[in-house]
Amino acid sequence: GRGAMQRSRLPVGGGNIFQKIRAKRSETAEQGMELFDLSIGEPKGPALMSARKAARDAVMSEQEAMHAYQYNDSPAVPDFARRFVTAHLKSVMPSKGLDYLPIPGIKPMFGLLPLACGCALDDITVATMTRPGYPIPADWCDYHIRVTHYPLPLNPQNQFRFSTADLESGTDLVMTNYPHNPSGQIATEAWWRALCKHCSDNDIRLFNDAAYYSLSHTEESATLAEVAVDYADLSWAEAYTAAKLIGNGTGWHVGAMVGSPDFIGDMKEVKGKTDAGIVAPMAAGAIAGLEEDQTGIEACRQMYKVRLDTLIGILSDCGMRLAAQPRAGFYTLWEAPTRAFGQSLASSEDFNFAMIDKTGVVGVHFPGCIRYAVCADIAAMEEGLRKAFQVADVAYE
Repeated sequence: GRGAMQRSRLPVGGGNIFQKIRAKRSETAEQGMELFDLSIGEPKGPALMSARKAARDAVMSEQEAMHAYQYNDSPAVPDFARRFVTAHLKSVMPSKGLDYLPIPGIKPMFGLLPLACGCALDDITVATMTRPGYPIPADWCDYHIRVTHYPLPLNPQNQFRFSTADLESGTDLVMTNYPHNPSGQIATEAWWRALCKHCSDNDIRLFNDAAYYSLSHTEESATLAEVAVDYADLSWAEAYTAAKLIGNGTGWHVGAMVGSPDFIGDMKEVKGKTDAGIVAPMAAGAIAGLEEDQTGIEACRQMYKVRLDTLIGILSDCGMRLAAQPRAGFYTLWEAPTRAFGQSLASSEDFNFAMIDKTGVVGVHFPGCIRYAVCADIAAMEEGLRKAFQVADVAYE
């Protein structure tokens, strides 16, 4: 018989773009190059003091529930999910016809969504916003054998908002991400209405990842939840997280979902079997920040808005073309130049790696585009960034 071998059991080249860029970044830093790291898509520094103090007090609590499994509930922080969702929304939600679910962040939910739509039993088709976009929903779809996945068209021409005509017939689940990473595009109420009607009429489940909603830079930015409640037959869910909300809550792993009882009920079933729930003291901290420190949250949002404007000013002056005006979050997305440093470049990856090698400016490349984040202090880098892009002497042909 065949002897046992220790080897990877996964296909070659399975690392995603972020892993690739982290490796390139480390290699360049080791060569002594000063980096202008605009690739990091997570807040720097700690969480808001208000959230930290409340979490500290919760950790020190003698109450048993605060140190126990929470599963699909939050006995330690009563009514956490509803309160967390409500604090995000401008309008009052109806008291009936909705259900809520505390979640340990949005990422772990991506893999459960197709399962909640029956992919363990039947073939299903899922549409995502992953090209360009956050790759994890597509990665999860690839891991589920009975899921057929397609990315919705997102580009500078449609300003990173797909239309209902782009949804293939036979789609079972649409996973949206508004406000969108990496373009900073938002969904408006009118846009949500068209999508809700289409999904309701065609029996398609609709999920939105609203991780960046608290960092919207325009009043036009709308949640799915506030529109979906008007569509009685629509099966929908929307998720929110503390990660970008309370300064830096990325390691806190706490958030909440709201949706129609059928969809949330299915999520509860698969999540209840596979997940032990939120970390209660972090939930206590996050809800304190959200309910009692809107000033702190607003200060974070304003900081990113100022940095976005600064970076857009610098790069536009140096001939870079913005792919879309960011209306939320802390990302700028640019059309990838086809020439830089006096040479032709075949792809956005070529441009990004040339910038890293020759100037130390690190971005994240997507097909045809490059993302630069403003999590770092852009004003402190201004001189270095101007110099780097002047040296690059970018052009579009």
